Amino acid sequence: MPGGPRRIALLGGGLSTDADAVLDTWVLGHARAARPKVCFVPTASGDAEGYVDRFLTAFGALDCEPTVLRLFRREADDASLRAFLLAQDVVYAGGGNTANLLAVWRAHGVDRLLTEAYDRGTLLCGISAGANCWAQGSHTDSFGPLTHLPDGLGLLPGSVCPHYDGEPGRRPSYRRAVASGTLPAGWALDDGVGALFTDGTLTETAGRTATARVYRVEPDGRGGVCEVPVTV
Repeated sequence: MPGGPRRIALLGGGLSTDADAVLDTWVLGHARAARPKVCFVPTASGDAEGYVDRFLTAFGALDCEPTVLRLFRREADDASLRAFLLAQDVVYAGGGNTANLLAVWRAHGVDRLLTEAYDRGTLLCGISAGANCWAQGSHTDSFGPLTHLPDGLGLLPGSVCPHYDGEPGRRPSYRRAVASGTLPAGWALDDGVGALFTDGTLTETAGRTATARVYRVEPDGRGGVCEVPVTV
């Protein structure tokens, strides 16, 4: 049963990279509950305990109810897992390896459960791999060198590229992938920025700094791309 607008927040920062809580607080401000239930899913990092600890420390200081879903030592049966995820107001996917994240989620049926939660109004968000996963395709270093990954969850149309200004080679590599049609047109995020999508449309941006940007990157029809900074 639908539960309100379907929303996804892509983050170029947050609990694992920022000294402040600007983007994390921004995310919570878009949750459907005043004191939201926030589930951290650290699959992309192999459920790294240090990452989990950083989440619990960061979100434990905010006005929310933080929990963690570990899949590498899963304990819940299918019914309990579904009930748990559908009860969350926010699902926050951590960074790491996008390809591994998608494979593990699909093996456990988490991809289907998160699609159901999305349709019911749960805010889906994440950083790096946790931003990549929601789109049709993404720009990733999951296989070592920077490359493309065309088989994301597809909840957000197009492609995503994180760390646009923060990692050498990201910008030219993503631009080549979009120009060639290897990846569909999409969204590139500088570190330190957030982008909120409602029913697939960009509806708000937020930044920790004056220079952080979200870009729309599309083929220009001449073998290159048109890259436009977007502020909403």
